Parts: sequence; C-alpha cells; structure tokens
Amino acid sequence: MIEQKQTARITAVHREQYDITTEQGILHGKLKTSVYYAKEEYPFPTVGDYVVIDNVDNDYCQIIETLPRKSYFSRVDPGHGGYKEQAIAANFDTVFIMQSLNQNFNLRRIERYLALTWQSGATPVGILTKVDLVDEPEIQINEVETIAAGVDIVATSSKTRAGLDSLEKYLQPGNTCVFLGSSGVGKSSLLNALVGQDIMEVKEIREDDARGRHTTTHRQLVELPCGTYIIDTPGMRELGMLEQSEGMDDSLSDLFEDIESYLGMCKFSDCKHETEPGCAITGAIKAGEITPERWESYQKLKREALYATNKLQAMRARTKESKELATWWRQTKSKKGIW
Repeated sequence: MIEQKQTARITAVHREQYDITTEQGILHGKLKTSVYYAKEEYPFPTVGDYVVIDNVDNDYCQIIETLPRKSYFSRVDPGHGGYKEQAIAANFDTVFIMQSLNQNFNLRRIERYLALTWQSGATPVGILTKVDLVDEPEIQINEVETIAAGVDIVATSSKTRAGLDSLEKYLQPGNTCVFLGSSGVGKSSLLNALVGQDIMEVKEIREDDARGRHTTTHRQLVELPCGTYIIDTPGMRELGMLEQSEGMDDSLSDLFEDIESYLGMCKFSDCKHETEPGCAITGAIKAGEITPERWESYQKLKREALYATNKLQAMRARTKESKELATWWRQTKSKKGIW
C-alpha cells in the first residue's frame, strides 16, 4: 500500500465508485466516509474533478479531497430528496453545443445551452452536425449566428468528416471539452470520429422525428490522441435553468443584448410589454427587429432563472439546517449521562 497523497483526476463515475487517472495509471476509488459523509467537507466529485487520493493499494485508492473547480455544470440531485446540488461535469474549458441540422434543429434549445455555458465559466462553440443530410445548411447556420453573436459556429459531418478540421484549434493538449446536446445529435459519432476508432456505441435515430436513444450510459472523460479530454455524459442532455442559476441574469443579458437594449425605453415605466401604448418591445416586434419567438424565449428563460434562484436558495437553506441538526445531534450524544 502506498500512503503518499497525490493529485488525480476523475474520469468516470459509477454510483459510489470512481475511475481515476493517477501516476500509477487508472485506479478505482471510493470516498473517505469521515470526510464526505460525516463532515461533508467537500462536494462529491464528478467527471473532470481534480481530487486528492491516499492509501493506494494495487488498483484501489481513497478519495480524501475535492479540489476547487474552475467551471462546472450541475443539476438537482434526485437521490437527496430534490434539495441538494449534484455537479455532473467539472473543470472544462470549452463546451461543444451540438445541434443536428435535420428535423431536430431547434434555435430555442441552442439559446438555453448558450446561457448555461456562459454561466458555467467555459467558452461555447456551436457544432451543427449532420451537414451531409441537408441541401442548404447556410440557412440554419445564419439563423444560429444571429442568436449567438461572437460564438464560433462549425458545421460538421462525422460521416464525411466535413468541418472536423475547424475543431483542431479547440483540440489542444490539456484542453477539456464538454459535449452538450440532446439525444440523436451525433455526440458519440463525433467522438468516434475525433478518436479515430469506434470507442462509443452509435444507435440509429427514429425516422419519424429524427430523435435518437441515449447512447452514453454513464459520465466519463475520454482522452483523444492529441491530448485533449472530452467529457460525455447522459446528464448533460437534460440540463435546465434549475441546474444553473447564480449569475444567470448576466448570462441572459449577454445572450439577449438585442432585446434588453429596448427595455427601459417604453412610454410607461411599469410596461408589461403586452398591449400598452408606446411599448418599445412590441414596437420592435412589429418592425421586425425582434422575432416573437425570441422574445418568448427570453421571457421563458428569465422566469426559469428566477424560479431556479429561489429553488437553489431554498435547497441550500435546507442543507444548512440539516448540517446544523447533525452537529447538534453529535454534540448532544457526546455529553455523558444523556444517553
């Protein structure tokens, strides 16, 4: 057994067991109970996290600390009554927001993913897949560029390898990228194309609605031959505003700068932007400067962000109460003569 502590990185999560890349190679690790369960000193690690391990014995080790994250995606943890956060990917530099150019194309979903990416602390890149299946991809590319100002948009095909060369500037040694997209957009196919071999199972999409079945079954980090790390996880497909709320107002302001430039310009300060005379928003919509769909998307995401903020505050308050109750219980039990 090697007692020396060392820093390592989580590459996969399998319930209570973790795959970890270390100086000794890939090891299997478990959390130190007294640190993560009794004292709750650190957040549970997730794919991409850097951790401190100890007690390395053959292929097994103990995780004793989760190091600070520079970026992360999280969601409500379904295993703790819906009042705890669960990080599902951490320490990534770039988010590949993937959307297929077939029937599954959805601008509103891209807007949501852009907001979440900016909030996470990473840089978004729009990846429009299956360019070989459409006759005029320029139409959809222009639509995405309109709502994603300043974001690099790349049209790709894993089948013909079109556009893959444009991703090389993001696939640098040590860089970590996350694949973010719904089922059927071609995440596994793209990963196989970048690796150069079929390491991920690819499932056929349904012909009636162009939607696919989930291919990835657990969170994992894959190293490409060039030294770039890719995080692919089934949880990334279901992210909502509830999972990322702090600072979301700033992210939405950046994403919907065109809309927010009209706010405060209405005739009445309490304008609801519905039927009031002199409304700058309705005027911009009538003039074709803002589409009704984009205004509706902005309103929806703002409502979700407000709900998420309130929900997150309630979750953390409940967690704090639980910790205080657990501390009181331990202190009470330790007093002689009480029990």
